[in-house]
Amino acid sequence: MKGILVIISAPSGAGKSTIIRQILGNDPNCRFAISHTTRQPRAGEKDGVDYYFVGRDEFQSMVANDRFAEWAVVHSNFYGTSLAEVERLSSQGIDVVFEVDYQGGRALMRRFPDAASIFVLPPSMAEVKRRLTDRGTDDAETIEMRLQNARIEIATAGEYRYIVVNDDLDRAVSQVGDVIRVERLRSINRAAMIRDLVAEKV
Repeated sequence: MKGILVIISAPSGAGKSTIIRQILGNDPNCRFAISHTTRQPRAGEKDGVDYYFVGRDEFQSMVANDRFAEWAVVHSNFYGTSLAEVERLSSQGIDVVFEVDYQGGRALMRRFPDAASIFVLPPSMAEVKRRLTDRGTDDAETIEMRLQNARIEIATAGEYRYIVVNDDLDRAVSQVGDVIRVERLRSINRAAMIRDLVAEKV
């Protein structure tokens, strides 16, 4: 049986990365697809383990040949998840998790309409501001920009099949895990199971 595809999006400060880290740690059948990137490897990174490191020409050729499930430009570098990588994992029965913004989520939902799509909401905008401030990495102007972007992203949440509110981390992790388990049940080839049982000789 093929693995399922799980698309997870959220605005900055909603706790998406923390939830995904715990999901991947708790469930060995869930994995990130290894992305292609045009940026240079950082110290300790290995090709085919952390990323597939490729040149711009190769990446753009892959884009032109529609070989990416989704791709984007981030800080002047290209990043993308190849269809071949998704198929490689899924064909082994591994569930592929995508951590993407709403634009990447829309692209993936168009390409994979049966994928489990989850939007993680913060409990309030005040809580988003508190989390962003507590990070201590952004100045007031950047935080305000992130808050405005968060409102735009939250407005797309209704496009997703599931919504999880991260007002309690343990509960949010549990709910995302529940979605994955339900989607695994949905993906079972029921017609084949029924046919095999009817045909079984006892």
